[in-house]
Amino acid sequence: MSAGTDDDPGMQTFDLPDTPFTRTDLDRLGLTPDRLRRAIDRGQVRRLLRGVYVDVRLPDSIGIRVLAMKTVVSPGHVACDRTAAWLHGIDVLGGGVWTIPPIEVSALRGRPATERGDLHGRNRDLASRDIQEIGGVLVTTPLRTALDLGCVLRRRDALAALDRFRHAFDLTEQQLVRELPRYFRRRGVIQLRELVPLADPRAESVRESWTRLAITDAGLPAPVLQYEIKVDGVVLWRLDLAYPEARVAVEYDGEDFHHTDEQLEHDVRRRAWLARDGWRVVVVRRGDFTGAQLSRWISELEGALRSPYTNLRW
Repeated sequence: MSAGTDDDPGMQTFDLPDTPFTRTDLDRLGLTPDRLRRAIDRGQVRRLLRGVYVDVRLPDSIGIRVLAMKTVVSPGHVACDRTAAWLHGIDVLGGGVWTIPPIEVSALRGRPATERGDLHGRNRDLASRDIQEIGGVLVTTPLRTALDLGCVLRRRDALAALDRFRHAFDLTEQQLVRELPRYFRRRGVIQLRELVPLADPRAESVRESWTRLAITDAGLPAPVLQYEIKVDGVVLWRLDLAYPEARVAVEYDGEDFHHTDEQLEHDVRRRAWLARDGWRVVVVRRGDFTGAQLSRWISELEGALRSPYTNLRW
């Protein structure tokens, strides 16, 4: 790909590869460090990692990230934790976008952890069954990655990661439980043991997982996930989290799916139907997971479940 500017005669046209490149490639590409800086400032080149760059016209992809990692990860090191999740196609950063995660790698047994400044190096006692290869990069398997994240992430993000790995890779609770003895005395293992039984592959978003965890942490009964309301055998609505006996639903209104006029109109029509059918919907929004906002909807849910019109007890 050719790049350059028409309004800066000092900025000559140069060829950018369709793969990530490093500073050692500048001469071959007809670039100097100063031209590279200007290309970055002009939005022609973006930085992937320290000293690793790519043409901005190349879309982000797992393949591009793998190629970038191959320029910085030494042989004998395994991508782990959030980096491994990202290479498996699971975003555990909670932003819903392909944000560049810190590069986290573990040295194989008998090798020192990396000291490179932009890599988070560590040592893990990885067995051969914990490691696979993606595009020539060693990475922890989905099962191992899910368990590691269950230890190292903050609690609600850890559950979301376990949910997503169970869904994406058909991991069972039994598979997770079988590996728990290997984590004896590992930092974060108490959290992992608590979360494994709560993980559910039916969760469809990070904040849906957060919502479910907030409910169970409040001592309320666990809801049914993705509950279908059928009329004459046809699925009319599907509820994120529901208590069918109490006719109570809990739904997270995410910005990605509830911000257009059409989506808002659908929500109004849907919730009006549910109200007519005797359902009460507790709505959770962004920012409702701490402080007074969290207490508000938890109290609303608790009150709905204690309605005199239901025999539900906990």
